[in-house]
Amino acid sequence: MKMHQLETEKAVGRLLCHDITKIEKGVYKGALYKKGHRIVSDDVEKLLDLGKNHIYVLELEKEDLHEDDAGHRIASALAGPGLTISKPSEGRVNLLAREAGLFKIDVSRLYRINCITDVVVSTLHDNSPVSSDDLLVGAKVIPLVVNKSTVSEVEKICMEGDPPARVLPYLPFKAGCVITGREVYEGRIKDGFAPILAEKLSHFGLEAPLIRYCNDDAGQISAEILDLIHQDCEMIIVTGGMSVDPDDVSPTGIKNTGAEIIKYGAPALPGAMFMLAYKGDIPLIGLPACGMYFKNTVLDIILPRIVAGQKVSAGEIAALGHGGLCRRCKTCVFPNCSFGKGGYSDVF
Repeated sequence: MKMHQLETEKAVGRLLCHDITKIEKGVYKGALYKKGHRIVSDDVEKLLDLGKNHIYVLELEKEDLHEDDAGHRIASALAGPGLTISKPSEGRVNLLAREAGLFKIDVSRLYRINCITDVVVSTLHDNSPVSSDDLLVGAKVIPLVVNKSTVSEVEKICMEGDPPARVLPYLPFKAGCVITGREVYEGRIKDGFAPILAEKLSHFGLEAPLIRYCNDDAGQISAEILDLIHQDCEMIIVTGGMSVDPDDVSPTGIKNTGAEIIKYGAPALPGAMFMLAYKGDIPLIGLPACGMYFKNTVLDIILPRIVAGQKVSAGEIAALGHGGLCRRCKTCVFPNCSFGKGGYSDVF
């Protein structure tokens, strides 16, 4: 990288090697152009108006990359499906969500990339539910100019598998729900679960679930689950009856369908008595009563992953202990908070 002086009219396409300050008495004082700005034809008259008949510019050598070009190459290497790439701004290039879905980032490769000198990549947490146009990744290099080998090192890491960053779209799951409890089954009290679950599913563009009401009977619960599967439901939530009391038989009802129990009990509060099982590829979710009383529970951590087509493991649920404690803030900002932000990749 070299620096030399040019006539302003001949500096189009070149890079400024220092800030150009504009001063209007009582109106404005600040940088009209930042160091590293690439001069375009529209800039010439403005520079001449500032008395800049000559400009000091940077001359890049063969192995040099301007920060804008470096940032764009890094962002492009990171970006997988579901992401759009922004224009550079002072060397920073962002990745935005093209659609609503589940943000995935390879945390181990992200760490290795950020260990490279002069490279900065900052992201949301892995498994964050996101909306269209959400900001997910910011990438840049520290100096104005870097050697091409720095960016090539990032690109090499990104090519070790699928791109490190992506957004998984939510899938059009058909959901069913088995609501347990003698008091609801006999009509003694009004069901509170169905409207809550319908609202939660609607956030993912899903229709309200098919509802079945059950007595506290493991055999009936199993039969209703299997009937919902026969009705082509691709995800089934069983509510209530999830504790260890003798008359809480929902876990037994789920198990008796022949499903594989992935985890009973989750280190997330609220939601400790949560169960996840799979009947083939169909997730069966045991949701404790806290799901009716608290705005956010472990269900709100797990559900986006399932709707995005992820098969959740016992290890992933166990890892929720780190970040699994809801603070019950007066003003809830979930999912933009710490609840559920620890992850499997942090442990393994």
